[in-house]
Amino acid sequence: MLFSKRFFPYFITQCLGALNDNLYKNVLLLMVTYSQIDALPFSVDLFINLAAGLFILPFFLFSAHAGAVADSMDKATLIRRLKMIELLIMTCAAAAILTQSVALMLALLFMTGTQSAYFGPVKYALLPQALKPDELVKGNAWVEMGTFLSILIGTLSAGLLLAVPNGTFFASCIVVALSVLGLLSSLRIPSMPSRHCKKVRFEPILGLKKTLKVARKQRGIWMSILAISWFWFMGATYLTQFPNFAREHLHADSTVVSLLLALFSIGVAAGSWLCEKLSFNHVELGILPFGILGLTLFTGDLLWAVPSIESFPAQYYNVQEFLAHSMHYRVMIDLFFVGVSGGVFIVPLYAFIQSRSADGECAQSIAANNIMNALFMVASAAVSILVLSVLDFSIVELFALMALGNFVVALFVYRQVPEFTQRFISYLLSHCLYRVSVKGRQHIPAKGAALIVANHVSYVDALILMGASTRPVRFVMDKSISELPLLKYVFRHAGVIPICSKYKCAKTFEAAFEQIDDALNNEELVCIFPEGRLTSDGELGQFKAGVEKILARTQTLVVPMALKGLWGSFFSHKGGHALTTRPSRFWSKLEVNIGESMQSDGVDRHVAQKQVQDLLIN
Repeated sequence: MLFSKRFFPYFITQCLGALNDNLYKNVLLLMVTYSQIDALPFSVDLFINLAAGLFILPFFLFSAHAGAVADSMDKATLIRRLKMIELLIMTCAAAAILTQSVALMLALLFMTGTQSAYFGPVKYALLPQALKPDELVKGNAWVEMGTFLSILIGTLSAGLLLAVPNGTFFASCIVVALSVLGLLSSLRIPSMPSRHCKKVRFEPILGLKKTLKVARKQRGIWMSILAISWFWFMGATYLTQFPNFAREHLHADSTVVSLLLALFSIGVAAGSWLCEKLSFNHVELGILPFGILGLTLFTGDLLWAVPSIESFPAQYYNVQEFLAHSMHYRVMIDLFFVGVSGGVFIVPLYAFIQSRSADGECAQSIAANNIMNALFMVASAAVSILVLSVLDFSIVELFALMALGNFVVALFVYRQVPEFTQRFISYLLSHCLYRVSVKGRQHIPAKGAALIVANHVSYVDALILMGASTRPVRFVMDKSISELPLLKYVFRHAGVIPICSKYKCAKTFEAAFEQIDDALNNEELVCIFPEGRLTSDGELGQFKAGVEKILARTQTLVVPMALKGLWGSFFSHKGGHALTTRPSRFWSKLEVNIGESMQSDGVDRHVAQKQVQDLLIN
């Protein structure tokens, strides 16, 4: 995938863009900070804050319009136009650097932010159109790796360039050269036409409201946006506080600041790569808690990892001296794994937004994400001022508060979106307690209703199948199983439809079919175990007439599934009643075989049973 024509030119284009943005922005800030500009009309602190504001302001003003534009035209064409604009901006920026024109450099910084605001939505909205469903997480992982490494290289290169003679001349040449290379690579991106071409009006306030409304239509997407924005709140706090943290708490100079930035950025890149490995080629929300746990633990540990002030020498450490003392290793490990945890955290969320956005609204969802990211980054500055200046906390105490805040945010998001919790439990079962392999995942329809029919082997069948599906599934489950201790809370969150024999409770029986109808008419996936009970001998039992009653009431797709390997587990009836024998198997292999979907016309319980039986044999 990486070197394919549908991905590699785009990947190079977006990496060069991120590199160029950060190189120019940091060259400008360093020129001002170290007085390489002769006459500054106001203080250095005011200039730096003004520059930061001018770069982020376009994300509020233009992201909504950018998302609508990206959803309504060929994405490759839009990227090429944006790269042409970048070349024009950076040509002017080179002139501004050489002439040391403060006003022009600030104006061009605003233009750079504007170009980035328009590039962000198309950058992510292109991926689901260019990649296969099982490549989406991998593509997002590469994008995050490339972006953070480009940010790191751009930031460090700015300092190196200005440290050499004629550095401003070289910097001006490089920003233009990077723009040219970005434009050339964009010419190789294949056409990605939109199926929803329409004229888009520029409406800053109304457009912003419309964009946020699009994102809020689906609770899962909106919560993902808030979770990503929280990560950027933490990231902005770290990046802003690194210089003072290094000086006040580590007694280190600017070279150590670069080291801390490198550890954090490389950590995010490593976490993005790790996420791709842990996701097993599909959008996997089950790994999010690992990222959340890492962010909480490693951020909180900084409170104890910082060396005591009594151990500091008279002079500030440079990077060589800093690395020579083992007392600093714990801080370095914490910051690296904060980055790793962040990568594991945000990559599945980006992929989730892309995979769940309605057709023609992906870029608008990403635009809403960019707006909220910018808002949270501004909020991070305000919170830092409040905590550090008004409440007079230390920077490490600010980091500890972020660790606590991360835990609270996680609880809020998981309470709002039960699917996140279900995916985590399913992931633990599928990859920690068992080794589950899935065949035929592509047969699950990406959108629309479908009835899944599967064999029933154990009490955890629903949790295993939940992880096999890329979409949420409503399970029709025997009422007695749905009310098992502990598991009943998971099933309730999953929207399980309880059912029982008509003779036991006619009301529950009829209510179940009404709920199934509602779910299918709402274009949801519904799974039924047509045997009506757990197998007592490991063999597939006779399918009951309930599946035919469902299909007679609602025309839908039928997807057969077969679970293999759970017979004999602690959760099955082999050797006695399930959950009563001593567990004897751990990390054993399971298979979920998914067959091709069938139109419900002509499908009865006998046809469905034969399809599942064939999948069990194969």
